Amino acid sequence: MGRIFFIPGVLVLAAAAAAGGAWYWLTSGFEARGPLREDMVLIVPKGAGVNAIADDLASAGIIADARIFKYGHRFLAAPGAMRAGEYRFPAAISTAGAIKLLQSGRTVVRKITLAEGLSNHEIAAVLERTPGLTGALGGFPEEGRLLPETYHFSFGDSRAAVIARMAKAATELMAALWPARAADLPIKTPAEALVLASIVEKETGVAAERARIAGVFHNRLRKGMRLQSDPTVIYGLTHGRSVLGRPLTQSDLKSDTPYNTYVIKGLPPAPIANPGRAAIEAVLKPMSTKDLYFVADGTGGHAFAETLAGHKKNVAAWRKIERARRQQAQ
Repeated sequence: MGRIFFIPGVLVLAAAAAAGGAWYWLTSGFEARGPLREDMVLIVPKGAGVNAIADDLASAGIIADARIFKYGHRFLAAPGAMRAGEYRFPAAISTAGAIKLLQSGRTVVRKITLAEGLSNHEIAAVLERTPGLTGALGGFPEEGRLLPETYHFSFGDSRAAVIARMAKAATELMAALWPARAADLPIKTPAEALVLASIVEKETGVAAERARIAGVFHNRLRKGMRLQSDPTVIYGLTHGRSVLGRPLTQSDLKSDTPYNTYVIKGLPPAPIANPGRAAIEAVLKPMSTKDLYFVADGTGGHAFAETLAGHKKNVAAWRKIERARRQQAQ
């Protein structure tokens, strides 16, 4: 059996070559284009460590080698913790790029749009079925105290936090608009403005009509006339928890609720919905008009009148349209 000779210099060179090869493998792989063919969204859970994140990204096909991610994070990446959340990884992102993205905290921005005129109950239903939001709803402010608009959020944000943002936005909006209101309005407080804005919001979906309808209601309040708004009757019957699902009856118009403006004088005790900015602005700066009445005109808008006689003609025209539609439906 021959002898084995160890040559120290050769061993050193071999070790150096191996180390150099490993370093090249790491650095080149760290910056190389990744295998992802198209953008992908991935959720990094809270509490996930480097190893778990690396394995998740490799399993998803975002990075080619979990080991390069782990060693690259330790030896090559800039200092900084990686944050949990929902991330959109662009196609071909490198391992280095993936780590930078996770360190940046630039999570996917989701959005939720709450339509003007929704009740608290309806807003709660939207929040409950919105993916990405978490937790219980918590307490709601009084009806009308939430501002309907589009809100952005991140995966994992709480429903209670969205409600708080809506309430804050509503408070700030009224604080900004109230001082710039028109002079000599029959409404005297921001709370009254909110009630009337909720009625205007429910009366029309036509943006160009809001200020005119607000003007009609202001005129009726000045004259001590009842507002006679159908949406207030409906809210008195449903409290915003359901759709009435049928036309109002004469019995409904006589219903004994504090919201029935065919029965009560002045404004209801509280809003009947959550009005948007445009409805609030219409109430605070209404159109100058002599109109006292309006009724649907069959086009989605309304026909206005200054006198009861004119209003009766408009009502007759609307009833004719309703009859024709019923006949067509039969």
